[in-house]
Amino acid sequence: MRKGHYITLAAAVALIAILYFGANTKPPAKPHTEQAPMAASGSPGDSHTMKAATLADILTEAKGKLAAESKAKVATLEDELAAIRDSSQMAVSFYKLSNFWKDNKNKRLAAYYASRSAKLENSEKKLNFAGQFFLDQIAEDTSNAMQLWDAEQSMDVFEHVLALNPNSDTAKMGLAQGYIISGQPMKGVGLLKEIVAKRPDDVAANMVLGKMSVQSGQFDKALGRFETILRTEPDNTEAMYMLAVAYKETGNKAKAIELLEKCKQLVNKPEFSSDVDNYINSFK
Repeated sequence: MRKGHYITLAAAVALIAILYFGANTKPPAKPHTEQAPMAASGSPGDSHTMKAATLADILTEAKGKLAAESKAKVATLEDELAAIRDSSQMAVSFYKLSNFWKDNKNKRLAAYYASRSAKLENSEKKLNFAGQFFLDQIAEDTSNAMQLWDAEQSMDVFEHVLALNPNSDTAKMGLAQGYIISGQPMKGVGLLKEIVAKRPDDVAANMVLGKMSVQSGQFDKALGRFETILRTEPDNTEAMYMLAVAYKETGNKAKAIELLEKCKQLVNKPEFSSDVDNYINSFK
């Protein structure tokens, strides 16, 4: 299950959100107008002009929402951590902080401290879980600073996984997405191409590469990526919709309409069907 455009930060976030969208029968993003399918504002360097949020800022905001008793408890846990020098004891202390923030409904800080504990434990499973959480969190954030922080955390975690297991395609996929979001698309492309070189039919990697091809106007390349996905998953509505966009942009409007009509039937949601009809009418 993957959600999930790389020209700008906003576009990249949209890509990750669509990539991890869910089951294949769920609708893809709403169709866009003929002038700007999957369009985004800004310029390729936008993400580099913005600063990520800091842990200090995140903690200050989170603590400001705590009751007095909870503020005292987290202060005690932090003091306990500061006094520890043994790494195994630190792992336990980080885990306590993770549970504290989980109990206080702050998933971001819970994941952050869980990742710190997992690094000390060298737990590939826990690190992958934390890294994926940060990627998923990006789709829910409206602040670019928070999105960048999430991306940085995911990259840090997946880099640690690759240090433990250089052959982990899960970590390569996650790291690639972090690179894309943080404005380093070609690093992401390199990792994705490593995956498809080993597994040409990999759905997730082809989905990202296909969307990047659409966003950069390389529609011929996009055709191959989405066709590959549909050979593996014939009812993947996300790939079907994106393939229709690519066909439309390469001049094959009849094939685009055929795919969009099939996509409507599979999704079977009135709002989505209406959006698709509007899109089709924009280029008929």
